[in-house]
Amino acid sequence: MAEAIIDPDLPIIDPHHHLWDRRPVMHLIPPPVHPFDHISYRKGHYLLDQLLEDTGSGHNIVATVYLECRSMYRAEGPAEMKPVGETEFVNGVAAMAASGLYGKTLACAGIVSTAELLLGADVGRVLDAHMAAGGARFKGIRRSTSYDADPGVLGPLNRNPPGVIMEPKFREGFAELGKRGLSFDAWMMEPQLPELIDLARQFPETPIVLDHVGTPLGIASYAGKLPERFGVWRENIRALATCENVHVKLGGLAMPFCNFPSMLSETRAPSEQLAKEWGPYVETCIEAFGPKRAMFESNFPVDEVSCDYPTLWNALKRIASGASADEKRELFFGTANRFYRLGL
Repeated sequence: MAEAIIDPDLPIIDPHHHLWDRRPVMHLIPPPVHPFDHISYRKGHYLLDQLLEDTGSGHNIVATVYLECRSMYRAEGPAEMKPVGETEFVNGVAAMAASGLYGKTLACAGIVSTAELLLGADVGRVLDAHMAAGGARFKGIRRSTSYDADPGVLGPLNRNPPGVIMEPKFREGFAELGKRGLSFDAWMMEPQLPELIDLARQFPETPIVLDHVGTPLGIASYAGKLPERFGVWRENIRALATCENVHVKLGGLAMPFCNFPSMLSETRAPSEQLAKEWGPYVETCIEAFGPKRAMFESNFPVDEVSCDYPTLWNALKRIASGASADEKRELFFGTANRFYRLGL
């Protein structure tokens, strides 16, 4: 039975979701081995129709921000320019939503794509191409630096060597963001948080947002170690929060990396269980960053491996139940609106 929607009138900006169509290549995707593989099988097709079905499922989703996921790259042209196709694609989706024909939600009001920062200063021409393709909707990039020495942690997402964020060329490319007033979404594993602290201190004027509360690990060689690693994660979060240019996204805890009991459970977990599992991480981040630098996120369709969209937002509202009305407005709407310069 579907849950009743908690506080259905509360305005929400969902600052982190994806769009993709993997149907043309589903026959090339092997059967699931790593828990993350199940995401392709459960939601191989997630475009505007599916997004609007979720955002229209009861919560008051005013707008959304799209996050890169290697979707709709250009088929031809220089390799470094192929990700510009993702911005072109999403800007078209955003224009559809802005027409008003599909309801009130401004889907993809902000666009975060990717660019190879290891190009150094030369990445500037890629950023300029994104800005031309996305116009005012293009807000910045995410260049994942996720890595762990245990290949079982990331599974199919093992794409980076260690220490990418510390490379001089990466830093040289990162400097190009600030020159253009663009922001940076950081996705990494919890043991890598000291690297982001170092980056944020070197570039105090560039807006950075940490995705998914820093991705605590409870999978592979970290199985069963969430409690013992909580203190290490918490201290790194507190250190990162001293960097005024850094914000944090509160979500992504439904992914396989944390490996909570709700993940891929045969009986879908209710929002009460999700709030209990995720609460210590979310509450620690809010305490460290404050409501004005923290924003709730859905991370859909990825987080669908643990729950549906309305249940996810119910869980996040349960976690925030003790906050004041002003604090809730910041966490669910205001922080995302300011960080991504949406002007809503």
